[in-house]
Amino acid sequence: MNLKDAVCIVTGSATGVGAAVATRLAGKGARVVVNYTRSRDEALQTQAACEALGAETLLVQADISSDADCRRMAAETLARWGRIDGLVNNAATTVAADPFDLESLDAQAFSRIFDVNVIGTYQMVRAVVPAMRAAGGGAVVNVSSSSAFTGGGSSIAYTASKGAINSMTLALARTLGPEIRVNAVCPGLIQTRWMPAAVGAATFDTLSQRFAQSAPMGRIASADDVAEPIVWLLEGADYVTGELLMLDGGMRLSGGVQRKKP
Repeated sequence: MNLKDAVCIVTGSATGVGAAVATRLAGKGARVVVNYTRSRDEALQTQAACEALGAETLLVQADISSDADCRRMAAETLARWGRIDGLVNNAATTVAADPFDLESLDAQAFSRIFDVNVIGTYQMVRAVVPAMRAAGGGAVVNVSSSSAFTGGGSSIAYTASKGAINSMTLALARTLGPEIRVNAVCPGLIQTRWMPAAVGAATFDTLSQRFAQSAPMGRIASADDVAEPIVWLLEGADYVTGELLMLDGGMRLSGGVQRKKP
């Protein structure tokens, strides 16, 4: 996909990975939809950063767990630019729950996480598919998590939701090809404000130190580390679909023989 003048929706793009994706797309000449649910001030900052790079933008408040909001965001995008070429499903939610205490996670929390992370992702894809097909094709990137493979994460519900996103990515790639490509990225720990808020600052610091000591890359990811391959999957991967790209700094290799640190 040529991102020059392409129209891309990035859900949950007020801060963190979503904001990094939006600004990278803007820098490549794309027209960007900046989406937020509650963080309006931060979303305005992301919008301003995109426009400072010369990009056209559209700011849309929408909760992706609402099908009506998903369809409205797609409709507002079409009304503005007449096409939709790319979708990055970044918006997500979680709760912190002790995985060794099953009573710490109730059905209400489980349902809310799935409403946003899984159903919301599906609803956004469904909302943009007609426009992508009308434009001759498009690309979707879902932001999953390495926890879907490791069983870790802020809660069992969050981990399960990311496993569901991975399975759904494969199903949608099969269903929507060849016109629309669907891939997912699966990051490990990321240095954003979202992660400490999800698991607690002290826990996040401990996890970060452990991650940096064990992963071959020797550090946790930045938002830009995750944004770069997302943009590549939109722009430079025209024959790639149905892939689950691990972005964990090699952490999955940490169980084997490790080079001694100097």
